[in-house]
Amino acid sequence: MIFGKLIGAVLGWYMGGIFFALIGLFIGHMFDKGYAQIQAEGSPERRREIEQTFFQTVFRLLGHLAKADGRVSESEVQQTEAYMAEMGLTAEHRKEAIALFKEGAAADFDADAQVTRFREVCGRRSNLVRMLLIYLVNIALADGELDEQEAEVLRRIAQGLGISASMFEQLLRMIQAQNSFGGQQYQGGAGGPSSADQLQKAYDALGVSPEASDAEIKKAYRKLMSQYHPDKLMGQGVPEDMVKEATERSQEISKAYELIKTERARG
Repeated sequence: MIFGKLIGAVLGWYMGGIFFALIGLFIGHMFDKGYAQIQAEGSPERRREIEQTFFQTVFRLLGHLAKADGRVSESEVQQTEAYMAEMGLTAEHRKEAIALFKEGAAADFDADAQVTRFREVCGRRSNLVRMLLIYLVNIALADGELDEQEAEVLRRIAQGLGISASMFEQLLRMIQAQNSFGGQQYQGGAGGPSSADQLQKAYDALGVSPEASDAEIKKAYRKLMSQYHPDKLMGQGVPEDMVKEATERSQEISKAYELIKTERARG
């Protein structure tokens, strides 16, 4: 594209001759370059590249995480297969995911290189970074606990993604708290008072403190709901058959928010 360079040079010439024409040419060149990058980001080819990289990274790193203690146990394989089923993957994607999981569990798998590739392709889309970590944390918590080997792998991946240690620990607390509002685990409701522990988990799920104002809590809730909106995530590159996790995450966040509102109304 040369329109920016052409317009910049012409305007510069009329403003002050050859010197300003050269300045206008440079400014126009930068405009053309930026516009081309924006166009490329929205192209079908770019979308396919992002989706493919996201999918490959998720399942390779799941395999790598399962190997954190030196071996992949039968229970870890079963947990991963169950997690794949919960995602609602297509038969084709499920077959590919299993192959990628095995690649990630191999002794010669380079997790740092995979994280670097993900960051190069998807790193500018913060929601994809967050969803990647959610998938990894959830499989690590599938057996009900997070052991030190798994935690260390997760911290290294987060660091490779450009996430500080404090930010990762906060995200980990939020995910664990949100999970407590999912499925059969959550037994709360608006019928009666909730325990202090359950209410604290609700605040943790939204990433706010009990001292936060109603406005701050509402803002945090809306931000999270926007981040996990399925249409938004698919638009950024999450494969369609992998957004179920985001839908469930939104439901958990909504339950936590409703609990906080109910308790504050009683207060």
